[in-house]
Amino acid sequence: MAIRYGASALGLVSEMPSGPGVISEDLIAEIAAVVPPAVATFLLTSKQDATSIIAQQRRCGVNTIQICDRLEEGSYDEMRESMPGISLVQVVHVGGEESIEEATFVSRHVDAILLDSGNQSLAVKELGGTGRAHDWRISTMIRERVDVPLFLAGGLKAENVREAVKQVAPFGVDLCSGVRTNDKLDEEKLAAFFRQLH
Repeated sequence: MAIRYGASALGLVSEMPSGPGVISEDLIAEIAAVVPPAVATFLLTSKQDATSIIAQQRRCGVNTIQICDRLEEGSYDEMRESMPGISLVQVVHVGGEESIEEATFVSRHVDAILLDSGNQSLAVKELGGTGRAHDWRISTMIRERVDVPLFLAGGLKAENVREAVKQVAPFGVDLCSGVRTNDKLDEEKLAAFFRQLH
């Protein structure tokens, strides 16, 4: 359904501490195997070490890794060597202006940055899917400072995507909660979102 409406990438959500849309690695692998070649398959991972992320990509067969938390063990270089041809996208959860420094630093090591609204400091981490927008002024400052494509996420829906694109001018947008009802993809919300986007 998402591809039919015009999605150029699918986000396949693996185990997360919170948030909607989590599916099993078996189902992620099944979906990734049948997605048309022109559509990217993003594995959303909460893992924080390169070894586990590499193993997860091999199990799932996706072409893009979206690292939803900070990488704490191993390196981006290690992942690149072990996964040639696989794109690396680092999520930066936009809080205050310290997010600018984090995004600028990590942008030197990845293929793209994804700005989202989450909180890694909570007892149960929020790594996306919050349905909340963050300060797009900070997102715009990040986009002006990084030399890699920037995706914008966080509370996007049909009602605000035009303003988000106008203000931030991202390479692409990413959403989950804004097109779901009762934890399922909602065709009416999806159609309305793409109408506004186009």
